[in-house]
Amino acid sequence: MTEQVSMHDQIKETVTNNEIVLFMKGNASFPQCGFSGRAVQILNALGAEFVTVDVLSNDAVRQGIKDFSNWPTIPQLYVRGEFVGGCDIMTEMYESGELKQALSA
Repeated sequence: MTEQVSMHDQIKETVTNNEIVLFMKGNASFPQCGFSGRAVQILNALGAEFVTVDVLSNDAVRQGIKDFSNWPTIPQLYVRGEFVGGCDIMTEMYESGELKQALSA
């Protein structure tokens, strides 16, 4: 098994086994970039219980999540195994109320 396949499987397992997952720079207590911080603020404002994965702690995860979602930027939000989007999409969905619906569906 190649490294890339196993990383893909690890990411798939993470997003499948947790209801809400945020792949971010840093963690919920200590975000390492403004966009990741904003994503955490949005989820906290909605009272969401979520798991974070720090992409800075592992280059394979950092590249792997971009390949997995075919999305170039971090953070990335997954809800019930589905890719939702990054910070800008989360912000738009939060402001429209759509994110709250998606999280509580």
